[in-house]
Amino acid sequence: MNNEFAFAIKRIRFDEDYHPSENTRITTNFANLARGKSRQQNLRNTLKMIDNRFNALAHWDNPKGDRYAVELDIISVEMKIDADKKGNPIPLIEILKTNIVDQQTNERIDGIVGNNFSSYVRDYDFSVLLLGHNKGRPEFSTPDNFGELHAKLFKCFVNSSTYKANFCKPPVICLSVSSSKVYHRTENQHPVLGVEYQQEEYSLTDEYFNKMGLKVRYFMPPNSVAPLAFYFSGDLLGDYTNLELISTISTMDTFQKIYRPEIYNANSAAGKSYQPSLQHQDYSLTRIVYDREERNRLAIEQGQFVEQNFIRPYQAVLEQWSAHYAL
Repeated sequence: MNNEFAFAIKRIRFDEDYHPSENTRITTNFANLARGKSRQQNLRNTLKMIDNRFNALAHWDNPKGDRYAVELDIISVEMKIDADKKGNPIPLIEILKTNIVDQQTNERIDGIVGNNFSSYVRDYDFSVLLLGHNKGRPEFSTPDNFGELHAKLFKCFVNSSTYKANFCKPPVICLSVSSSKVYHRTENQHPVLGVEYQQEEYSLTDEYFNKMGLKVRYFMPPNSVAPLAFYFSGDLLGDYTNLELISTISTMDTFQKIYRPEIYNANSAAGKSYQPSLQHQDYSLTRIVYDREERNRLAIEQGQFVEQNFIRPYQAVLEQWSAHYAL
């Protein structure tokens, strides 16, 4: 069944000259930063924060704290339903690829692919399907087979020859922890990932990514104030080098300080028992402009876009393919 879908990858450098393409999801976090009067200053400040965070974590043989720089590529994944036809490709996923530059040796080091995760079908699932399903219901629930089509599309891409030709390791996605759950600090501590936290039950996002074949662990890196959720297949601690992990931490810790300052730029660190909250008042703002309300509104609009241009027109094909594609 894999022959029905053809994937294509486009790369664009995320730097201070970045302009979102017309096809990019405008709710994508990095696209939001690159709009408006402050766009170039936003981008410059964000990239500087990432480099500073990287060097603070990669402190060995780095006495001046300026040895490394992080370069980011936005990876846009497009899909054609039928590889033999010349129809317009469907934008499927956007992720980030980190690259590390050792400015002492002039060596370029491969980083991690994944990091930020943006998906039209996920927008549809959460902002259209889930909202519609729960409208008027007294208790929250999820629709039958919620997230399964998205999970199969993601697995199909990661297992494709296109992915394997471009990336040598499986993706790692790094997101905010859920404000609906309580996290408990453990005694486990990693030199780069930091202190591990655990929780007693999955959040809806955890369950969604679990269907995609990704496990989750929660770590609060050194000098962070809240744990991050790391979604991965395989062995997070064994499959990736310290520098690879630092590239993800420095990138996503920076983004979360901008997007969720109430949690990730709080003025006090998470305790032994921790429940994140976007209503928390004791936090600091970065100097980077970000419109969170606009992003939430656009997520609904883009969920409706994928419903009209992908889910409905190809419903029969997708249902037939999904029924035969084993999770």
